[in-house]
Amino acid sequence: MDTRNARFFRWYRVLPLALMAFMLALSLSVDYLPINMVRSLFFPVSYAERIDDAAKRYNVDEHLIAAVIRCESGWNDTAQSTAGAVGLMQLMPDTAQNISQMGKVDTNKFDPNNLTDPATNIEYGTAMLSYLQSELKTTDEVIAAYNAGLGTVRTWTKDANGKDFSESITYPETRHYLERVNEALRQYSKYYPNGMSVL
Repeated sequence: MDTRNARFFRWYRVLPLALMAFMLALSLSVDYLPINMVRSLFFPVSYAERIDDAAKRYNVDEHLIAAVIRCESGWNDTAQSTAGAVGLMQLMPDTAQNISQMGKVDTNKFDPNNLTDPATNIEYGTAMLSYLQSELKTTDEVIAAYNAGLGTVRTWTKDANGKDFSESITYPETRHYLERVNEALRQYSKYYPNGMSVL
């Protein structure tokens, strides 16, 4: 093996370790950075007033709304999934129609066919979270149902039989989703203790 190849293979092994060390140092230094820098770099918020309004209207924690948006679309209001989910909160058009038919949203102000509009998307996504809250007992169940559906979560809660709900989740995607949303919820609660629109 010539010297050039030997150097390549050394870097090939060292680079992942260097990256891991950098990420560890970064995560440890977050607590020492100015809060506004942490917010803008790691936990940004768009449409804060819309989130605040919807949170109050539907009695949903605004930090939870932000956590769902972060994990669903990464704050990309034009996001569309291959399954057909749309916008910030990645709503399925059928879900929005169901919410409107239940009378949960003022359809004169928010058209369920306009889910690419951030305000409309936040309205329907928050209404969905509110509905799930009224049907389920815990935030973990609500988060899991947002991903896997209400019927599926009801089956899991029965299977849990008083044990840790997360252990009864049979979909790996939903387990991972629950972990990610809960982590984002913790961080948004920590870095926006007085609310999203109070900076």
